[in-house]
Amino acid sequence: MNRPCNLIDLLRHGEPVGGRRYRGSGVDDPLSETGWSQMWRAVGDRPPFERIVSSPMRRSRDFAEGLAERLGLPLAIEPRFREIAMGAWEGLTPEEVQRRDPEGHARYYADPEGGRPAGGESLASLLERVGAGFEDVLAQGGGHLLIVSHAGVMRAILGHVLKAQANAWFQARVDYAGLTRLRIGRAGPKLEYHNRERLPESEQTPVRT
Repeated sequence: MNRPCNLIDLLRHGEPVGGRRYRGSGVDDPLSETGWSQMWRAVGDRPPFERIVSSPMRRSRDFAEGLAERLGLPLAIEPRFREIAMGAWEGLTPEEVQRRDPEGHARYYADPEGGRPAGGESLASLLERVGAGFEDVLAQGGGHLLIVSHAGVMRAILGHVLKAQANAWFQARVDYAGLTRLRIGRAGPKLEYHNRERLPESEQTPVRT
């Protein structure tokens, strides 16, 4: 049996090819060269992870596979960590949505829970599946775990852990390749830091001689 999970780091994917667009579960562009660089920079050369779990979407999974291979770590793909579906806005830039549906665009930012795009997934649905996936991953143990996913998924995990209302999740900025840490104690997960650019140098595993 794996030893209990004591740390969980959440890592958002880097910049995808095509720049900023509404990418949910319906559009899955690969990482750009910049996106790859952002993610390698975030974790450093010798990160201390013991297990990796990834979204099935390639903008997360491709890096997770590369990192797992480099470090010789077990990797699990968790379908429940796919990004939230953005319905009619899938693949569109914010400027395109603003031109096509200015009222809907304004409503979405004023009320992310009630102003979902037509055909998009609800935040309640996102929370249910991501929360269940997170609890299952936590129960599997594994020491220091890395979860590679998406901004929506990371916000839902924070909402699940902090028991925050859905609209409050969007007060948390999640940058490309941003790192969030949860430390697991007797009372459950506690937020240690959020949206960090990279792991501290002091946490890099020493080179064995």
